[in-house]
Amino acid sequence: MKQLKAAVIGVGSISQEHINGYINNPNTELYAFCDINEKRLYEKAEKYGVPKERCFTDKDEMLAKLPEIDIVSITTWNAAHAECTIAALNAGKDVICEKPMAINAEQAIAMKEAADKNGRLLQIGFVRRYGNDCKVVKDFMDSDTFGDIYYAKATYLRRHGNPGGWFGDKSRSGGGPLIDLGVHVIDLVRYLVGCPQPVSVYGATFQKLFNRPNLKDKKGYYAADAGEGDICDVEDLASAMIRFDNGTVLSIEASFSLNIKKPEGNIQLFGTKAGCKLDPDVEIFTDMNGYLVNLDFDSPTGLSFDGLFQREIDHFVDCVLNGTKCIAPAQDGVDMMRILDAVYKSAETGHEVIL
Repeated sequence: MKQLKAAVIGVGSISQEHINGYINNPNTELYAFCDINEKRLYEKAEKYGVPKERCFTDKDEMLAKLPEIDIVSITTWNAAHAECTIAALNAGKDVICEKPMAINAEQAIAMKEAADKNGRLLQIGFVRRYGNDCKVVKDFMDSDTFGDIYYAKATYLRRHGNPGGWFGDKSRSGGGPLIDLGVHVIDLVRYLVGCPQPVSVYGATFQKLFNRPNLKDKKGYYAADAGEGDICDVEDLASAMIRFDNGTVLSIEASFSLNIKKPEGNIQLFGTKAGCKLDPDVEIFTDMNGYLVNLDFDSPTGLSFDGLFQREIDHFVDCVLNGTKCIAPAQDGVDMMRILDAVYKSAETGHEVIL
């Protein structure tokens, strides 16, 4: 079987997961790096044995000089996703792009069109689809344990957790906790209920607390808190109600900064036969023999990061090599960006947005 030559564009923090994925996949060779930060570029190259002649600060130069590259990971900040992805697709490469797909639906559509035009795979980094918790719930979903899921709630709330750097800079991130954190739980709910199409959105965003660099005691909060020199012009709280064409309604809340006791992150699904909660372990709520019952599991079912990104990269490689159907295709990324655009538009106008 052919060994695919893999390039990574953007060698910041999340790239580590892609790098490890390629190193641990026998069908890939970690082949080239590209990053606008030259110091970081060569530090990563030295660490992972990527020759200097296969390291670039310009993506177009890399793609032109190394036509033998087969696959590309796009792990830049959000605002560069579209440009880098389209360049790689036009160069004939298959691409996996980190979430969010882009900073708006217009860019996402252009990315999908480039993939279609060039006959290449564009997979979106919806990594929660590969989680062990997702697998458990999907198994029960496929056996019709829950019946019709008509309502869902998802939260991803940090008390003090703006990561700093480009995450709080709207020009590079496209937004705050909605586009960074909310993406994960919106997508997971949508995936679990069969990827229905959004039909309407009502949203609200708030910028009240900012990133609070003046706090003295940050123990127990997000490890990469923004500092005084970081830009913070994104929302610190977003909430929305999303209605899908199959009748399911999703309520979502996501925050970087919020006056709550402790961080919260859970998903709840409510069906006609049963409901469930991922918080973090999976619990199922139903009735049996005339009694209300709560079901838990004998083994841990909470999301484990052990092997999570590896499964994502392995799936990408399998799709490229064997033509396996991709479970996180470009169209799902486009649909997500339509939802996010609608939340921000609704928040701006104060009205529901019909899609």
